[in-house]
Amino acid sequence: MNLKVRKKLRHLNRYIPLYLMMLPGVIYIIINNYIPMLGLRIAFKQYNYTKGISASKFVGFKNFEFLFKTKDAFVITRNTLCYNAAFIILGTVLAIAVAILLNDIKAVRLKKIYQTIILIPFLISMVVVSYLAYAFLSSDSGFINNSILIPLGIKPVPWYSSPKYWPFILTIVHLWKGFGYTSIIYFATLAGIDKGYFEAAAIDGASRWQQIKHVTLPCLKPTIITLTLMSIGRIFYSDFGLFYQVPLNSGLLVDVTNTIDTYVYRGLITLNNVSMASAAGFYQSVVGFILVLTANFVVKKLSEENALF
Repeated sequence: MNLKVRKKLRHLNRYIPLYLMMLPGVIYIIINNYIPMLGLRIAFKQYNYTKGISASKFVGFKNFEFLFKTKDAFVITRNTLCYNAAFIILGTVLAIAVAILLNDIKAVRLKKIYQTIILIPFLISMVVVSYLAYAFLSSDSGFINNSILIPLGIKPVPWYSSPKYWPFILTIVHLWKGFGYTSIIYFATLAGIDKGYFEAAAIDGASRWQQIKHVTLPCLKPTIITLTLMSIGRIFYSDFGLFYQVPLNSGLLVDVTNTIDTYVYRGLITLNNVSMASAAGFYQSVVGFILVLTANFVVKKLSEENALF
């Protein structure tokens, strides 16, 4: 056995425990993420349940017409993109602000209580969230109409038949449900920053805002970029529960709550065509992949060390 082979075997023996620890995760990713890709063929076929995927008729890009030739194409694309852009921007700002506030709390027990409280909404099912929203917004028995507007002498609002309020309602519900989880990620990053940076800045006379601007935010920059790129990759997806269950599938709100996912679901209920659903998923994945590559390319041009690859 030559020296090169012995060196490789020693290297392998040294890292065997790490490879074994990695194995379950790799198997999970292969089963959950890569094997289902074989089903992408359904997007280009007129799927027949009795014939299976391989024997079904090939129809090219015909299934994609479901998305692009509809009169609702502009509305569902606009809603999906605009909502996600607002969620990314406002969600990032809110999560960072809360993480900084958490980091400034000195009492350990109090800090853990606050972390638990802000994380609870993330763990609540969207079905439960939709009932909570109904408890607030119901025209007849809702908290806002009966406990706030009427006592103040303001006319009750028919929330579930007034589209103009729902972009704000959906944004608030999304931020409330999701900001806790993202805040914990940013807080974990803040906890790892060397305290010496802040002490040095304080000695130099930096105010709290100047410490945030010149120490905290630059240290959070890699995490912000990573989370933002991941969000951009899913900018053509939408939270189905948020846009379908929270508005209670109200037909009067469909112009402001209809996204690509809810449109495909409503189409499936009517047509029962899994090929069209597969085409929509394929389209969302490809566009998301291109957007991630583009965003990463821009980040690499501006700050190479913070790019993902």
